Amino acid sequence: MTTITSIAPAASTGKTNSKTGRAPRRQRLLRWLFVAPALTYMGLFFGYPLVNNILISFQHYTPKTYFTGEAPFNGLDNWRAVFANDLFGDALWHTLLFTVGSLLGQFTIGLALAVFFSRRFRLSGMVRAVLLLPWLVPMVVSAVVWRRILDQEHGMLNTVLHAIGLAPADGVPWLSSPSVALLSAVLVNIWVGIPFNMVILYGGLQEIPRDVYEAASLDGSGPWRTFRSITLPMLRPVITVVLVLGFMSTVKILDLILALTSGGPADSTQTLGTVTYQLSFLQLDFGQGAVVGNVLILISALFAVLYLRANRADFGKGK
Repeated sequence: MTTITSIAPAASTGKTNSKTGRAPRRQRLLRWLFVAPALTYMGLFFGYPLVNNILISFQHYTPKTYFTGEAPFNGLDNWRAVFANDLFGDALWHTLLFTVGSLLGQFTIGLALAVFFSRRFRLSGMVRAVLLLPWLVPMVVSAVVWRRILDQEHGMLNTVLHAIGLAPADGVPWLSSPSVALLSAVLVNIWVGIPFNMVILYGGLQEIPRDVYEAASLDGSGPWRTFRSITLPMLRPVITVVLVLGFMSTVKILDLILALTSGGPADSTQTLGTVTYQLSFLQLDFGQGAVVGNVLILISALFAVLYLRANRADFGKGK
């Protein structure tokens, strides 16, 4: 009897362990089933195009390929041709200037407006809604409107500047001078991107507890010290999102520059996005176009990884 009773609990324990072992396995399976649609979507619409674009950059891919299916492997020929092209170096420099100038302007003005609107006043909601209009209007429409405004002969901006004595009679060649055209494109892009920065940063400011500001004022902290010591550190996660998304949308911009200057005059506004467009859809050299596209992807990925890692390291030190 003693032997039987000692074996029985062991048997029942074994059954319990098998059941408990099945439960986590079933839970893991359910988790993967829930994640599977998202993974499938990302694989089809992000993974496959990315891998295909990398493969095309090592092939002689032309319109003929769509009919014959033949795309001979040509090694690094496409990469050598792109890097040997002077236009690629100029476009890379223009992209850097355009991106840095746009991000600085958009973020600085957007943050200033977000702080301004965080203090409620009459009609603040209506004014914020009006400031959202540049973000809601399609990029091409905004570019066409600004092309008319910046026209050297009949543009509104030159007319106003000449009336107050700040521009010569023949006007400033905002879009027709190689030395001014890129600056004009940066200013237009700043105008387009301010609402996005303002809305996201304004939302982040609303999440900061008011008690923290009250405690700072009781300690005798001034506005600038409060902003530097409280607002910016607590707004850092939102700033990270704004800068990363802003960089990725700005570094690859195409429609704004095409509608404003088409990359001119004298290639002074050519960026990596416009070079990709010209190589792929004007010269129909899809292999070289894929090379420039891969460079854009690599730049965006490197910026995101480095910035997020630096921001995480700073946050860890703060803790």
